[in-house]
Amino acid sequence: MTELISSSSNPLVKQIRALRQRKGRDESGLFLVEGIHHVGEAIEAGWAIEALVYAPDQLTSDFARRVLEEQSQRGIRCAALSASLFSGIAEKDNPQGILAILRQRHLNLEDVTKVDMKIGVALVSPQDPGNVGTILRTLDAVGGGGLFLLDGGVDPYHPSSIRASMGTIFWKPFVQSSFEVFNDWRGKNGYSLIGSSAHAKEDFRAFRRGSQPTILLLGSEQKGLSQDQMMACDVNLSMPMKGRVSSLNLAVAAGILLYTIIG
Repeated sequence: MTELISSSSNPLVKQIRALRQRKGRDESGLFLVEGIHHVGEAIEAGWAIEALVYAPDQLTSDFARRVLEEQSQRGIRCAALSASLFSGIAEKDNPQGILAILRQRHLNLEDVTKVDMKIGVALVSPQDPGNVGTILRTLDAVGGGGLFLLDGGVDPYHPSSIRASMGTIFWKPFVQSSFEVFNDWRGKNGYSLIGSSAHAKEDFRAFRRGSQPTILLLGSEQKGLSQDQMMACDVNLSMPMKGRVSSLNLAVAAGILLYTIIG
């Protein structure tokens, strides 16, 4: 761990800045993870590390120092930056002095078939990366399985998604697919599909799930589910709105419905 970088024009620093943008992540297949907890979770989960970057003056955690030493011994590049340079590339207001460049994983639906998943969540064109990360965190809390990101939407490797997941993104499988291909897969593999819509007739509080494995389907923050997507569901649930608002935050709705479905 002897490499010291002091110039903002260093190629590694430029790479980190590029990975803040989706274009840089898509073109390279890499993404950033910042903070001691998240870096530790990624390593424990066995994700491929391209490089670890740290600021010696900011890094006070003995655990983080051990991580750097262990990864350096394994041949992982560990580069030191000055505190000012690190703060300039960090997104946190109070950076913990460590970030990692990791390689993305791209699973397909057949990878999920091999997992014993009783409960999952599918999101149609989600727009807020924080919602994606929060739903992964909630899935972990309820003992759920995978997350399906359908018909595009936000990049799951966005820094806000990583932070909001609290490290669960490294443990829960997530798959990007079209709705049509996903719906065909879930039918062939015996998954019940539960939709949520303000236009549904069944109150979520009256719903009782059977023993069949289940996937909760939620529409985008702006548009919700289309009529065709609702028709593809085995049941659609409504969440009554008694105040002035007409809908809940996507991640909040997912949390309430997941705990209801789990029963």
